[in-house]
Amino acid sequence: MPLTHTVGSITVTALVDGAGPFFQPRAEAFPDATVEQWREADLRDPDSVTPDGRWWLPFRAFALRAGDGPVTLVDAGIGPADALAASWAPVPGRLPAELAAAGIDPADVRTVVLTHLHTDHIGWAGPLFPNADHLVQRAELAALELFHPELPARLLGPLRAAGQLRVVDGDMTLSPGVRVLSTPGHTPGHQSVLVDDGTDRLLVTGDLLVHTLQLLDPTLAYAHEENPTQAATTRTRLLRAVTPATLATPHLGNPFTPHRDPHPTPAQPR
Repeated sequence: MPLTHTVGSITVTALVDGAGPFFQPRAEAFPDATVEQWREADLRDPDSVTPDGRWWLPFRAFALRAGDGPVTLVDAGIGPADALAASWAPVPGRLPAELAAAGIDPADVRTVVLTHLHTDHIGWAGPLFPNADHLVQRAELAALELFHPELPARLLGPLRAAGQLRVVDGDMTLSPGVRVLSTPGHTPGHQSVLVDDGTDRLLVTGDLLVHTLQLLDPTLAYAHEENPTQAATTRTRLLRAVTPATLATPHLGNPFTPHRDPHPTPAQPR
């Protein structure tokens, strides 16, 4: 059964579409990471490193549901065998089977939040979810030259034709206790999803956070961020703002990671 985490009345389910080694040496993905940071990250997240030192990463989507109500899906995985991610990710994915194991009918998915348009986050978007609006930030659509050249024809055009593409600008309330947050940097229109019941919080990060290294040092750049400076600023600000929270991440070893601010502001003397 897929792993779940509950925030108030909302159940968040981690759906693993696939897993495999990263396509390049991990030191190239994080060229500024120190030996000490790698050692600490591997201790905290041993499932993210293979015995021969490669970066092993899952590819997850997350389903949000209150009771037996409509489902919000955050991201859509790597996709089937002919997906746009096929040149580098371990397709075919198994998201349809993961949804079935979680008791979720794709027809009950009414919203798909695409955190960004990289191919490992959009693979099953579209026909699998015929009743769902697909949310994309306007800034993401304005930067299509950064993404796969077949994206307009394979995904965006069909979504528009079906009336399923919903373009948003910045933060918005999606449903009670669920907010879409603009988190640019990894891509120009990256977005994350915050679930907050007033006493507990969960942040579905998308690629705001791709490795435990970036919990140790949120300013640490990832080689595949479009704007590393902006990404670091966004990551630092949001991780501080939501503390404490559970982080629901697509690529860390543990889908649900407790987060506490490692550098709290010191109490002022009285």
